Amino acid sequence: MENEDFVQLLTPDGERISHPAYDVNLSKGQYRGLYRDMALVRRMDHEAFALQRRGELGLWIPSLGQEAAQIGSGRALAHDDHVFPSYREHGVAWCRGLPPLSLMAVMRGTTNGGWDPQRERFHLYTIVLGSQALHAVGYAMGMRLDKEPSAVIAYFGDGAASQGDVSEALNFGAVFQAPVVFFCQNNQWAISHPAARQTGAPLYRRAQGFGMPGVRVDGNDVLACLAVTRAALDHARSGAGPVFVEAHTYRMGPHTTSDDPARYRPSAEVEEWGRRDPIDRLKRFLEAEGMADEAFFAEVRQEGDRLAAELREGVTSMPDPPVTNLFDHVYTGEHALLAEERAWYQAYLEQFA
Repeated sequence: MENEDFVQLLTPDGERISHPAYDVNLSKGQYRGLYRDMALVRRMDHEAFALQRRGELGLWIPSLGQEAAQIGSGRALAHDDHVFPSYREHGVAWCRGLPPLSLMAVMRGTTNGGWDPQRERFHLYTIVLGSQALHAVGYAMGMRLDKEPSAVIAYFGDGAASQGDVSEALNFGAVFQAPVVFFCQNNQWAISHPAARQTGAPLYRRAQGFGMPGVRVDGNDVLACLAVTRAALDHARSGAGPVFVEAHTYRMGPHTTSDDPARYRPSAEVEEWGRRDPIDRLKRFLEAEGMADEAFFAEVRQEGDRLAAELREGVTSMPDPPVTNLFDHVYTGEHALLAEERAWYQAYLEQFA
């Protein structure tokens, strides 16, 4: 890791350090709020994983280990900024005020979307790797034409960075000076493929070739992620064009609940990254600065337990949608063939009533 290109404000031991270009100056309540965000998102993530193992969710995509990258960048967003996520941005969704049950409804299969992207300013999860980067650039280009004083942020991983869609998005974003931030969470593994087999140089360096600034940040440092993303969004909103941010982090769990990382990932590597845990790092800082005591951490744990109980109840009580919903929202208006197929399928189901 090349330290001269690596933005860090909090060491793994919780020591506060400075950086010449990026900094944050937060209140005690804001520092504690970042800890609470990360801890509750991790608790939500654990509960969703358990619910999938119990058969209550069809799939879950864990975000374990990436809480700092997501909370730090998510809390840098302004109210009118728009987020184009991939499928793992549970922490960013939390920062946008999206109920965790909305995410889980998608994974339970009770909804095709789960929320209104325009109202929430958080667009739908995208399974197709990298396509959301193009969507983000197109939206940002429209905002620029309408002279909206806001920015767009597109999230994707190191694996998606190998997709042609992302390269096309970077090029369009730079050429048209779109107010967009490309936020790459490099969690070191594209499913079972290591980052070293995907790129011969740090990902953020690609930005220069496309004609935009690029910066690499310690993705396990929530303060650095907040500072870098805030600056990148300010840059985009100013009309100066896009920024590429590479958050150097680690996926501590499986790629999804259908994956077994023990088959391809050395345990020593997992243990090494475990010592850089983003939540433990901020906890050490809060304790060293006298900003939080055991009573605070216990309160957050209790809040997490309440959240987990609410999620268990909410998921298991979700009503199954009518099967005929399959025919809804396929076309913007009535469609004769679709109506005929709906009637046939309804009659078919009634045979089993």
